[in-house]
Amino acid sequence: MADLAVSTSGLTKRFGSYAAVDGIDLAVPSGSVYGFLGPNGSGKTTTIRMLLGLISPTSGRAEMLGRQVTGSSGSARSVLHRVGSLVEGPAFHPYLSGRANLARLDAADALADPRTSRTRIDAALDRVGLLPAATKRYRAYSLGMRQRLAIAAALLMPRDLLVLDEPTNGLDPQGTREVRGLIAALAADGTTVLVSSHLLAEVEQVCSHVGMMRAGRLVTQGPLDEVRRSGSATCRVETDDTDEAARVLRELGVTEVSVAGSRVAGIPGDLAPEKLVAALVHAGVGVRSFTVSGSSLEDLFVSLTGEGFDVSG
Repeated sequence: MADLAVSTSGLTKRFGSYAAVDGIDLAVPSGSVYGFLGPNGSGKTTTIRMLLGLISPTSGRAEMLGRQVTGSSGSARSVLHRVGSLVEGPAFHPYLSGRANLARLDAADALADPRTSRTRIDAALDRVGLLPAATKRYRAYSLGMRQRLAIAAALLMPRDLLVLDEPTNGLDPQGTREVRGLIAALAADGTTVLVSSHLLAEVEQVCSHVGMMRAGRLVTQGPLDEVRRSGSATCRVETDDTDEAARVLRELGVTEVSVAGSRVAGIPGDLAPEKLVAALVHAGVGVRSFTVSGSSLEDLFVSLTGEGFDVSG
């Protein structure tokens, strides 16, 4: 579709009998920052590698920037010059400087103009905060600096789509904020960003859309606000009479009621908060506080996948 920077239909990758990616239908809107989430082994990196033409899918199809990139009629080469990527960590020559490493990459790009190489390299280094360290050898770079150099490599030429696999890996809080600001700036300039990440707080701050993977399947995707709203709200009661409060809530139809200390929590569904409070007070429960909060992205992830979020994913 014309309004999608990335779309897949039934995209599948099998290794023998094991389905690493199982019939997923990605929809990444143009101009969005799409957070691609999932625990270790969920299929995120395999999906990205198929999109970039690094491995071939077993079945299904994929399009990037309006061009089919899989199947006999697809050609990743026809569109990859418009795509910048960082996949599975950076790899550079350790004995060369940051600037020299980027110069080698730029020289290997048949579409890059050698007359503007120095200007574009310095602009990319400056954008990721590495211009002061441009002449330092790569082997002397910290892990965070290496990650930022890899992002700079993806920005040597103008890109319509940027695919980043764990772009804040190894960065300190300041570096993470810089990358977050960089992603936001790129999106503001019209670049679509597909970012695979395990940092849910970062995703919530920078992404406009999200997709969650579990065991090779895409369990949910869409605008961040809509995906977050799809989770169940939770009500919480602070009281000294927790047993009676729990009984009243269960009788009213509140599900998954639990007690922890002086707090009773549950999922109210469509029950109005004022009805719950009135019933508690009528039953003689001393209510110190009553709150209803929406599901966080992490809560939703746990509910959809049945497990905590693995930071190695």
